[in-house]
Amino acid sequence: MTTLLTPVTATIPVARPYIGVEEEQAVVDVLRSGWVTQGPRVAEFEARFSEYIGCDYSVAVSSCTTALHLALLAVGVGPGDEVICPSLSFIATANAIAYTGATPTFSDIDLATYNLDPHRIEEVITPKTKAILVVHQVGLPAEMDELLDVAAKHRLVVVEDAACAIGSQYDQALIGKPLGTIACFSFHPRKILTTGEGGMITTNDEGIAERLRRARQHAMSLSDVARHGARRIVTESYDEVGFNYRMTDMQAAMGIIQFNRLDDLLARRRCLAARYTQALQVIDWLQTPMVPTNCIPNYQSYMVRLTRDMASKRDAVMQILLDKNISTRRGIMAIHHELPYRSERWNNRLPNTDLTTDTGLILPLFHQMTDAEQDYIIESLQGLRI
Repeated sequence: MTTLLTPVTATIPVARPYIGVEEEQAVVDVLRSGWVTQGPRVAEFEARFSEYIGCDYSVAVSSCTTALHLALLAVGVGPGDEVICPSLSFIATANAIAYTGATPTFSDIDLATYNLDPHRIEEVITPKTKAILVVHQVGLPAEMDELLDVAAKHRLVVVEDAACAIGSQYDQALIGKPLGTIACFSFHPRKILTTGEGGMITTNDEGIAERLRRARQHAMSLSDVARHGARRIVTESYDEVGFNYRMTDMQAAMGIIQFNRLDDLLARRRCLAARYTQALQVIDWLQTPMVPTNCIPNYQSYMVRLTRDMASKRDAVMQILLDKNISTRRGIMAIHHELPYRSERWNNRLPNTDLTTDTGLILPLFHQMTDAEQDYIIESLQGLRI
């Protein structure tokens, strides 16, 4: 039986990482080994990830943000290019594009799925467009077949921001195989599988994988494992500008243990999500998530939307729930409202994004949540009067 390292809190949180003494011991073992970064545990974690996802190559890095940065560079995105992405995402999606010197170009979402609407993409394609950065928002896979068709028609590269999507399935295949050229995952504490911080890049292209491995470590020609394992004198070279985007062995050791829990974590989240959906459908001012028949989400987050007439009362709803010791969060941000990306160009161009940002509400969902806690949340919502 797992003994959890769980903080004491009177409030039901939006999320809580599932970390046990096994992860603690794995980290201690790494500390005692003397090899604490970019070593054998990282290599083992990468191998486990590739085996699980079904991809040829996995490259571990320090975060999903750095994963996105390296991924975009690896597929040739650079200054003067434009990359299409949703505005409905965490700001790191756009920041990673900006890091390369390229410009984020926002396209609107499908109101039902919160993901890029394939039928709106061509509206923003220009001669400068290099790639589409697809986000699988809150763990629900995007409509990849149609997005890939648009990309192929215009000879665009597809990079998948799968930060929230570990374990999610599209057409019976796990997200991240990848369907595009490259996919990126996050292991932030809000994510289902966590290493504290950390990220992973997956690809089936050997050349891209090699570029990623070099770039994450200052473009060093030799890995630390190869260098320290050499039985003759070797000297590494640095043929380009690289980055310090390494994952530590402590993080990787946590990730390896977390993998042993993943199926159980996913099953519990899907069970809790199903309970929410069944119970909340009777509330006429709430809209529960829609799931396409060819998708199985992981329910990284459970986001409902308030009806338009209730949008102005969202903060009041959140405060009433907080007074009942129930934490919630506003829905996903609209990046084009933030100062670095604010422009008149987006005025009235992203109506579904604006509506979702204004009406979204994220409810508590985590593995340790009891049925009794969830019932309390449901009853509080059903009994809410404003």
